[in-house]
Amino acid sequence: MNIRCVRDIEYQLLPGSPRKTTDIVIERDGRVTLRPPIDYTPEQADAVVESKRLWIYRNLAEWKDLNASAVVREWVNGETFLYLGRTYRLALVSNQDRALKLKEGYFCLDRRIVEQGGNAAAKQAFISYFIEKGQQRFRDRVKYFAPKVGVQPVGVKVKDMGYRWASCGTSGWLNFHWKGMMASPRIIDYIVVHELCHFHHRNHSDLFWNEVDKVMPDYRERKEWLRKNGASLTV
Repeated sequence: MNIRCVRDIEYQLLPGSPRKTTDIVIERDGRVTLRPPIDYTPEQADAVVESKRLWIYRNLAEWKDLNASAVVREWVNGETFLYLGRTYRLALVSNQDRALKLKEGYFCLDRRIVEQGGNAAAKQAFISYFIEKGQQRFRDRVKYFAPKVGVQPVGVKVKDMGYRWASCGTSGWLNFHWKGMMASPRIIDYIVVHELCHFHHRNHSDLFWNEVDKVMPDYRERKEWLRKNGASLTV
């Protein structure tokens, strides 16, 4: 990992791309990354960071404000959890045949999961549930939107994506974060369309956003919602 520092700004220098522009991003974990044109030297990359210093300061401050609202949940009766944009309360139950069920408006979690495995096991029960449900949801939405975007993905996987919502592999596979299942269906659709359009442009250039706009003219509203509320989509 190529970590560099310009004044008090630490950033990760990514491998160069064929594009002529430099891409600076504040990642979801607060890291600053820079992907320069392929012929740039590290010193030229440093100069770009220096020229964008005020922009980086402003966006890092905004990132800190957004993540200050991240939710810390407890594994007790009455705690709330998100699923498809709706809030459901947790009920610890006895002798359930599955670790976690969504039943009668409650997330019913077998209390033995918490008693025997603690918080880590309880969290894993939710992750497994979101992966299982997400596999079908994302597959269906990809099948719906792919013809509209004009692409043919190989398949869909739902897993932990770290600090990314999704990725579009060069092999044709689409990967989605299980956390996306906590967002509303309209936000899930935005994530799907966003990744499908990366088959046309593997960057965030104007050409890329034009492709998104063709399929989803209100994508800016959905994108902004995800930027502001993404930190709360967690278990």
